[in-house]
Parts: sequence; C-alpha cells; structure tokens
Amino acid sequence: MKTTLKDFFTLHFVVLIFGFTAILGQLISIHTLGLVFFRTFFASMGFYIYFKIRNLSIEIDTKGKWQLLATGGIVVALHWFTFFYSAKVSTIAISLVGLSTTSLWTSFIEPLWNKKRIKPLQVIFGSIVILGLYLIFLYEFKHIWGLVLSIICAILGAIFTVLNGQFSKKYSPQIITFYEMLGVAISTFIPIFYVLFSGNTTISVIPQGLDWLWILILAFVCTNYAYTESVNLVRIFSAFTFNLTLNLEPVYGIMLAYSLFGEKERMTMGFYAGTLVILLSVLLYPLSEKLTHEKLKLKKP
Repeated sequence: MKTTLKDFFTLHFVVLIFGFTAILGQLISIHTLGLVFFRTFFASMGFYIYFKIRNLSIEIDTKGKWQLLATGGIVVALHWFTFFYSAKVSTIAISLVGLSTTSLWTSFIEPLWNKKRIKPLQVIFGSIVILGLYLIFLYEFKHIWGLVLSIICAILGAIFTVLNGQFSKKYSPQIITFYEMLGVAISTFIPIFYVLFSGNTTISVIPQGLDWLWILILAFVCTNYAYTESVNLVRIFSAFTFNLTLNLEPVYGIMLAYSLFGEKERMTMGFYAGTLVILLSVLLYPLSEKLTHEKLKLKKP
C-alpha cells in the first residue's frame, strides 16, 4: 500500500499521543488503582459501543474469553499500574525510559516462549541497554524505585506482547483489547471496592474535578483512538517502520513533560547519557536485524 505524507504525520501523531499518556497519569490526582480502573472501564465501554454501532459480535469461545480476561486482569493490569505508579513516585522521564526497553525484553522473551535460540545480536544490544540503565541508576539513585517499577512495567509489556501475538492468530485486535481492558477493569475494581467500604480515607480512588476530563482523554483518545489508528497504520507501514517510529515515544514524552512541568522533569547529565545509550540501542537493534536479514537473503542461491 502506497504511503502518503498524511500517513507519516498520523503515525507520528499516534506515537506522540502514546508519549502523552504518562503526562495525563501525572495530572490525574487520584491513586493509581483508580486511574487504571476508570481508564480501562471507559475504554472497554467505548469499544463495546463501537462494536454495537458497527453491528459486530463480541462473542468468542469460552476458553479464549477467559484467557484474554486473565491476561488483562493480571499482566496488563500490573503493566499499567507499574507504569503510572512509576511516574508518580519518580518522574515522567524515568517511567518512559524504563518503558522504552520493552522491545528489547520482547526480543528475549519471545524466543524463550517459542523455545527458540536467542540470537547473539539480542545479547549484544541487551548488554548495551543494561549499561544505559546502570548509568541512570548511578546518577539518579533517588529515583531508583521509579526506575525499577518502569523496568518491571516494560517486562510485563513484553510478556503480554508475546501473548497477544498468539491470540492475534485467532481473534481480531479489537476483540483482544476489549476483553483485556475489561479484565483490567474487573481486577482493579476489587481493591477499589475494598478501599471504598473499608473506611480508608488516605487513599483517593474517585476522580475529582478535572480528573474526569483527563481520564476521558486517556480512555478515548490515548486508548480507543490511538489503538484503533495504530491497527490501521500497521496495515499501511511495514512492521519495521512502525516499530522504529514507536521507539520515539520516550523522546516525545520527555520533551512534552519538560515543556509542561519544567524544572520538576530536569534530570542529571548521567540520566541523559544513559537514556541516549538506551535509545540508540533500541533504534539500532531493528536496523541491525534488517541488515542481517538482507545479508542472509543475498547469500542464499
């Protein structure tokens, strides 16, 4: 399919929206549990309305339904919780840098899941990422808890990416997302229910004032629109181009965070050096994979 300038603009706009997600998480004043619940509740309802308007069925086999709900309720719920909580206990920049390692964790987890050999190239670039993380740990030790959470978030993201790769062989992306978000909403509602009826007044889980606006933007713009648009873009662009551009998410996010929050998001030179090392490895890895693949093709008779 021929790509246009509008397609490239849309692709970068979607990546910019993904980078804006952490900023919305910082603007929302309620506890991370409430944030994740209301985001996924409204997003899943939005998809449900979409299915009804398009007269599409949401019915799938019982086993698949439980698998998707469990993946959402456990893996995706923990992924989003650690992501937003990381930004709240440290900075947006820290949470986005940790998240940017997802593709490299995926490159390790996917072959292990499929019982295949890990490529030497993956070990090399994985080691470079560890070096970048070490630099950040060294100079941003006060944010160590936020960085650890964001790395856990990235590993969880890699796990559900691999799982969704298996699910996508049977179900549409919209069905997968609908049930997984519904699973997140169900699993996060349980602790929220406990907080509300235990009389605990130290944890705020109900949105107040502008929280509702930020959550609705998070649900409908950053989740429903951006996700649906990304599905369309994957059909237009090659997986290589799409994933390479997606790696710019932390760059856009950090730039937006600094422009909105100023000094609060200012980090040490060690952080930026470590971030540069990580981003270079994340960007160079797919390029190296592509070059290696092309060389192998040329060697074949």
